[in-house]
Amino acid sequence: MTTTDVEITADLVQELLREQHPDLAHLPVRLGARGWDNQLWRLGDEFAVRLPWATDGADALLRKEHAWLPGLAPHLPLPVPVPQRLGEPGALFGRPWIVTTWVPGEPSDRAPVTRPEAADTLAGFLTALHRPAPDDAPTGRGRGGPLEDHSAGFEQGLAEAAGRGLVPDPEGVLAVWRDALAAPAWDGPRVWLHADLHPANVLTADGGLCGVIDFGDLCAGDPAYDLAGAWRLLPDGAVDPFHAAYRGPDGRVADEATRRRARGWAAGTALGGLLVGEAGDHGRPGGKSSWGPPARAALARLTATLP
Repeated sequence: MTTTDVEITADLVQELLREQHPDLAHLPVRLGARGWDNQLWRLGDEFAVRLPWATDGADALLRKEHAWLPGLAPHLPLPVPVPQRLGEPGALFGRPWIVTTWVPGEPSDRAPVTRPEAADTLAGFLTALHRPAPDDAPTGRGRGGPLEDHSAGFEQGLAEAAGRGLVPDPEGVLAVWRDALAAPAWDGPRVWLHADLHPANVLTADGGLCGVIDFGDLCAGDPAYDLAGAWRLLPDGAVDPFHAAYRGPDGRVADEATRRRARGWAAGTALGGLLVGEAGDHGRPGGKSSWGPPARAALARLTATLP
């Protein structure tokens, strides 16, 4: 982890805009949120400015969003933060930054999804996103690749969480993971993935889904990685309706092997959220206690439905 050497303030954001995008510099600026990789600043009512403040890789993630998301956004049925401008490193701020559209809503780690119809909403969004990606689409830092590449990290994280008393049924969580490892690998086309569908990146309004943000991990790979989000985002009883509504790149529901791999990814990502949210590891940029409850709920759903 690293933080930028320059303190990011509203004055700095306006100076950057005056220097590189002066037609936007008259709009008021106010802090929106400090995330894992970036800080988000509201720009007027319609825009936001995202600037990397932690993690060395954040620069490349912003450039990737700027390059690929504008072409995907028109085909998605939920609002997403569409990149409008790219800011280049300079004397004021030595890292790239972007201006995007603003997506209203409350992150679901603070305002959980409660409406059962959210299963159809999430399924429709992923059905639209999971189209075959071009050969030059980015890879995902291991996301959407083989599960077995993450086994050592998963077992280490599970041991840590169990040792701190955070996981009521560690054997059940391990059984979910091992069942996913035994599932046949994805043999279909590499599809577009959001690749970071944790509750802080999905927005809600009145208990329903209203937007998806932070496409920095956008990549191509196995759709099971995104399908894992159903266990972390949806209320109890909504996972099966989600899978019934989702259609993969072949126009069919996900097969059993894909669902098993998705369960494994759900266990792994929920475990990570649990460690950040409830193990006192809040010093990490973006880490916060609100990540813990949805992670616990996801693990409970997964172990309750073991074969």
